[in-house]
Amino acid sequence: MSALVSVSNLSLTVGAGGREIVGGVSFEVAPGEMVGIVGESGSGKTQAARAIMGLTPQPLVVAGGSILFEGTDVTKASPAALRKLRGARIGMVFQEPMTSLNPSMPIGRQLDEGLKLHRKDLTAAARRERILDMLRRVGIRDPKGAIEAWPHEFSGGMRQRMMLASVMLLEPALLIADEPTTALDAVVQRDVLELMVDLTREHHTAVLMISHDLPMVARYTERMVVMQHGKVLETGTTAGILERPQHPYTRKLLDAMPRRLPARPQTKEAPIVEVKNLVVDYAGHQRLFSRTGAKRALNGIDLHVKPREVVAVVGGSGSGKTTLGRAIAGLLTPTSGRILFRNQAVDRRSPAWRDYRLNCQMVFQDPYSSLDPRMTIGQLVGEGLRMLVDMPAADKRRRVDEVLAEVGLGSEYAKRFPHELSGGQRQRVAIARAVVRRPAFVIADEPVSALDVTVRAQVLDLFADLQERHGFSCLFISHDLGVVEQVADRVVVMCDGGIVEQGSRDEVFDQPREDYTRSLLSAIPALESTETGGVRLRWRLEGQESLRATA
Repeated sequence: MSALVSVSNLSLTVGAGGREIVGGVSFEVAPGEMVGIVGESGSGKTQAARAIMGLTPQPLVVAGGSILFEGTDVTKASPAALRKLRGARIGMVFQEPMTSLNPSMPIGRQLDEGLKLHRKDLTAAARRERILDMLRRVGIRDPKGAIEAWPHEFSGGMRQRMMLASVMLLEPALLIADEPTTALDAVVQRDVLELMVDLTREHHTAVLMISHDLPMVARYTERMVVMQHGKVLETGTTAGILERPQHPYTRKLLDAMPRRLPARPQTKEAPIVEVKNLVVDYAGHQRLFSRTGAKRALNGIDLHVKPREVVAVVGGSGSGKTTLGRAIAGLLTPTSGRILFRNQAVDRRSPAWRDYRLNCQMVFQDPYSSLDPRMTIGQLVGEGLRMLVDMPAADKRRRVDEVLAEVGLGSEYAKRFPHELSGGQRQRVAIARAVVRRPAFVIADEPVSALDVTVRAQVLDLFADLQERHGFSCLFISHDLGVVEQVADRVVVMCDGGIVEQGSRDEVFDQPREDYTRSLLSAIPALESTETGGVRLRWRLEGQESLRATA
């Protein structure tokens, strides 16, 4: 079968004769085939894929090579020819649906744009019926209401479904999916990916999937391309590369996958933090003549965290995980319930509140938005020491240098600003801010969700080392079950603002009692090590092998 897309010796540079970003990249995608491109951030995988659509951002230019799509060299196509290809023959699902959907247009108009441009044979009524039908197929419960709604009114999973709907409406020959499930929880990831597979198979659409999620690539693709520093290092069948990796970089990627460590002995000490019957209600929105009803985000939560213990909180989007973390950190005022620190009730009016707030620190999900861009790294980290009035300024500077060294950043980083750092380095700064005060309790909200495989492994190792060194307890909020399996001592499973199950990590992962927990664990496969130095696909619960065999 001839290739649908053939990329041959592609080279992208910064301007004519400038630094090479992508060099000598070659791969093919056959009609109806699913191919994955994997690699760390900055490996050039997104830019190589965008070049297929002629969407190479300035100042990057195609310095050499060819991209043949259905026999036409895209690198030499005119702007008018490229406009006919984009959407109609080549579709793309971008990494962040909130930024790729126009916030100033309702969903219906955005989905109608491509049809109106490329399907002039359809009337407005026919286009509307096709849009409504596609929205039903991607799982939107109220399609008529959705086409009048705005992007911000939907969750991340719903927005990603709408992006997929907008692309598949035109039945393209090639779908480029750039990190299609980043920051989505396990069940939503599975639903979005299975939907994508169903739609593309129905229309015999080829898929080029760009991702750093190796279990997802292993589950859904037939062939895989491994990239680093703008070059292809290894290519072949997905199962073959994963089971017998040839290049050291591929083995490095596989070694960085989260793995379950031996369970630590559980302490019998009294809890350092307890939550009893915690309730959080969000007030309704005021409209012109009415007000929407309040929403209960947390419904009677009871949990505890013991000294030096890592308690992971998992659950789907909207389950209340982040609300729980923010309420415990004092960033939200609970409607009712109690928070106890070292067996003392704490709230904004209690004498113990100041001590608790100094001993409870938080690592936020997105370090870039949580770091003040006007402050240097030294100022940001040192901010946590402001309340230590008895600590001399020289000692504070030494403490900042010490903690920057602990997180793998030298004292020379103290004078830099957040925008001068990579995502992994900014997350290290966020962790340094949290531990500089030597707190007793740290809340980590999705601290590695946006990091690639190797950086994630480095940050997790750093976090474990700091916890061992300073002995703080941790509430670890995450939707990444592989990460939770590696770091957690106990696991709390949340759904619709309540706890449905909790227990030791091994109990919850190996013998879940509740259907919701089983659905979470069975949604996304894991990778297990093989004797050949590679990995193979594995389902976390028994009985899932049959699903894989029939997929």
